[in-house]
Amino acid sequence: MTGSMFAVTGDIGTLTPDERSLLCDRGLAASSGVRETVAAILSRVRRGGDGALRELARELDGVTLEALEVPREELSAALDALDLDTVRALERARDNIARAHTAWMPVTVEVETEPGVVVGRRADPLSCVGVYAPGGRAVYPSSVLMGVVPARVAGVGEVIVCSPPQPNGLPAPAVLAAAALAGAGRVFSLGGAGAVAAMAFGTESVPRVDRIVGPGNTYVSEAKTQVAGIVGIDSPAGPSELLVIFDGSAAATTVACEMVAQAEHDPDAAVVAVLLPGASRQALEAALRARLECEPRAGIARQAFAGRGAVLQARSASEALSFAAAWAPEHLLLAVEDPEAMLPLVRNAGTIFLGETASVAFGDYLTGANHVLPTSGAARSYSGLSTLDFMRWTTYQRVSRAAASSIAGATATLADAEGLPAHASAARAWQKNGVQ
Repeated sequence: MTGSMFAVTGDIGTLTPDERSLLCDRGLAASSGVRETVAAILSRVRRGGDGALRELARELDGVTLEALEVPREELSAALDALDLDTVRALERARDNIARAHTAWMPVTVEVETEPGVVVGRRADPLSCVGVYAPGGRAVYPSSVLMGVVPARVAGVGEVIVCSPPQPNGLPAPAVLAAAALAGAGRVFSLGGAGAVAAMAFGTESVPRVDRIVGPGNTYVSEAKTQVAGIVGIDSPAGPSELLVIFDGSAAATTVACEMVAQAEHDPDAAVVAVLLPGASRQALEAALRARLECEPRAGIARQAFAGRGAVLQARSASEALSFAAAWAPEHLLLAVEDPEAMLPLVRNAGTIFLGETASVAFGDYLTGANHVLPTSGAARSYSGLSTLDFMRWTTYQRVSRAAASSIAGATATLADAEGLPAHASAARAWQKNGVQ
């Protein structure tokens, strides 16, 4: 479409392979340069520990760190200095996150698979987890809450936070205040791949963690990918994403607000609107242009729209949902007349917003759902952050003497079929109601 601000416009059914690839293939691997840089940083920190982290802070952040760990009094001072309205908003968000994630806590389950044979599964909290809080183009105290609060709800023993140092050598004051409110145990002035390395390997000052969670830039994401065989991570993460399915029942200005809000995150953000019959592309683009005139970060949003943005026309709700499942968005907004009817048909979305009043911004901050979500199409196989990310499952089995005798023969048969005679012998020992 001539003069459009978007990378792709047109009918879903007529998208070219290149257009579909541009929109859907967002999870491409990092460039060789990024991979090599990250690998080198990981190796430096693994070998050099705290000394390497101090060197990286001088080289990459331009600061000299007297200590890597932030004193507790700095967290308290940051909280005391924060304006009351922001404190109350953070407390409200914290409490809603705690309520939601407490309700979602997994429970121990036992099942008797046959008489006398009981198998169970329980969730055990991890011992130590690390939460990464970005501090580049913008600082995200909300991400601190989203990581620390569910970990605390899950019963994790120690929760640490890493966030890049500002010129004064400390993370952003809002991050420190959020860490205090959320109940973080320790906070470190560490950013980028170096922070990930410190949490994955451990150093003289930074404890080795069981899992690393939280969003970050390309280098953070690549670092998490490279250490995933050593420590658990939440999910592959990239720039923010939004897909809106719009039938014209909501105001175009409302949809425009939502699209600009997600696009302002990052020039690489991906924002797509799929219009059902009855919605006007011209009206939506006019509303977007008007909205951009009012926004301080309009330049970032325009870059995002031009890079991976799209306004597409669907012939039916079925076609729109099929595209959404293939695109697998981080955020899916159903700006339609009856979102509840569409909800059961949705697949592959990090989180779903039902109707125009369910602003994505509400989910980013206050509803209690987690905003750390899979991106780049990873919603096809990953879920958003929850208490499950801070726990591991332990299974156990209970077998009565009578049940042991009952299942011994079939067990031995299968062991023989697999060529494992000692297994078969261990099972047959119970065929006559007990080991001789």
